[in-house]
Amino acid sequence: GAFPHHHVLPSESSPLGHQPQREHGATSLQSGKASETFSGSIHALPKVSDHRDHRTSLPEEWTAKALRDPMSMERANLLNMAKLSIKGLIESALSFGRTLDSDYPPLQQFFVVMEHCLKHGLRVKKSFLGFNKSLWGPLELVEKLCPEAAEISASVRDLPGLKTPLGRARAWLRLALMQKRLADYLRLLITRKDLLSDFYESSAVMLEEEGAVIVGLLIASILDQKNYVEELNRQLNSTVNGLQGRVDSLEKSNTKLIEELAIAKNNIIKLQEENQQLRSENSLILLKTQQHLELTQGDVSVERDTYKQSRQGLDQMYNEAQRQLKEECQLRQDVENELVVQVSMKQEMELAMKLLEKDIHEKQDTLIGLRHQLDEVKAINVEMYQKMQSSDDGMKQKNHMIHRLEEKTNQITATMKQLEQRLQDAERHRVSAEEGARRFKTDFANKADSLQRQIQHRERQLQQLETDLKIEKEWRQTLQNDLERERDNVSQLSAQALQISGLKKEFHRLHDENIQLKSICEDQEQALEELGSKLRESKLKIEDIKEANKALQGGQVWLKDKDASHCKLCEKEFSISRRKHHCRNCGEIFCNSCSDNELPLPASPKPVRVCDTCHALLLQRCSSNPT
Repeated sequence: GAFPHHHVLPSESSPLGHQPQREHGATSLQSGKASETFSGSIHALPKVSDHRDHRTSLPEEWTAKALRDPMSMERANLLNMAKLSIKGLIESALSFGRTLDSDYPPLQQFFVVMEHCLKHGLRVKKSFLGFNKSLWGPLELVEKLCPEAAEISASVRDLPGLKTPLGRARAWLRLALMQKRLADYLRLLITRKDLLSDFYESSAVMLEEEGAVIVGLLIASILDQKNYVEELNRQLNSTVNGLQGRVDSLEKSNTKLIEELAIAKNNIIKLQEENQQLRSENSLILLKTQQHLELTQGDVSVERDTYKQSRQGLDQMYNEAQRQLKEECQLRQDVENELVVQVSMKQEMELAMKLLEKDIHEKQDTLIGLRHQLDEVKAINVEMYQKMQSSDDGMKQKNHMIHRLEEKTNQITATMKQLEQRLQDAERHRVSAEEGARRFKTDFANKADSLQRQIQHRERQLQQLETDLKIEKEWRQTLQNDLERERDNVSQLSAQALQISGLKKEFHRLHDENIQLKSICEDQEQALEELGSKLRESKLKIEDIKEANKALQGGQVWLKDKDASHCKLCEKEFSISRRKHHCRNCGEIFCNSCSDNELPLPASPKPVRVCDTCHALLLQRCSSNPT
């Protein structure tokens, strides 16, 4: 990290959208050796001066190691770049959640890094056109080591647009990555160092430990991605199964409600028919009552003419007839009132059934809306869960990156201070050289020749110092530009952190809405249960109305169970062993022993239960009026 790297992105003119590698002779050092550079950049080491006072500010041990073994420095740089490119590619693939395009920048950078790793330390081979380094030769060995690679090798050879070995090698890398076997092929390749030694130098990346580390990174990244995708699929499947079970239960409850609604409609139709029947029977009862009243009035008139001579008998008969007339009128008035009550109860029941049907329709619409809202909440929960996981991972990575950027900024600041100190030292040396030159001119005029040689020597030193000063200024400008870029990155990361906090707030808000919707759904279910209980109560009331109507057919008032605690005839108290029984003729409540009789009535052709009093009265009427 002590030297600036100028990374070259792929250009459109290269085969398959890839930038060809530039081979340079490295800057000539004191040993005169040349070294290849990574990503088309030259690691420009500052010139080493003849004097120890004008050396660069780099540590002596690091500079000596770099001068002794430049290949180790290149391998370390390639390993670091491979780590960064693989990590960036995996993070972008997991965050996008889709297939990456061929022109995606992290994918292109990954191919550039892999090409440089494979090209590092290639042996120069002679050909008809001169000396060249062929990357296609080592990749052809994979076909011999793994038969599965024969297919992509044949495909690369058959492509008409590929004319050079470098183009074939780039196409092979892309096809191997599409086949998801690139890590396996490279692992087989580095295990056969006896074959690779024909193509690579002994200090190449593919023959050293760095090559094994890069292949291990590829394999580990693939395994991590598979495990992450499998875990995410398991969680999504469990969530979908839970929601599907909830939807099935709601559909079953909706089906039951529809069936109950159909049953309620059928009951309403039956009640309407029975009500119509009761109306017709009530009209018949009114006609019979009027006829009976007319007959009674005729009997009274006859008896009044017959017993007119006997005043006392006439008065008694008249009073008896008047009393019977009042009773008949009261009975008629009670029947009419009961009929009005029955009509009003029927209207209330019809209104209640309409309201019940309307409420059921509203509940069904509410259930449909809740189901749609549940589906939307499910999709939003899944999306927010994925966003939260990606945001948390990105937040951790960005915090780590911010920490690294701060460390790098501190290092750059320290380096700039060292450069400023070196600049001041160079200025002092230049001033001291000029003063020495003037001192030599005034004090040693007799030694002009030696002074001229010293002046020329000082001028050469001055030019060298100016050259070093220019290099240091350029380096300082580069470091300042890097510092500005790092500051921009820090501001971008801070903005992204604010966005992540906003996403978390949105997720909490949606979670609260989900809880509210669940509570609304539970309230609706409770309301449906209450509706079912009301429906059952309505059925019980309908049964009571039926019994009351049967009693009305006999022209008597039907006494309620709660209004009687003792038998009307024997006046014994009712209990668990002594049950209540209605007389179907008079409507009063008796015990079993006082109502153990059955006779047919006008309203019921079949024999029904009657009390002892009504039984004797009906038998007397039947004997006096056989018709």
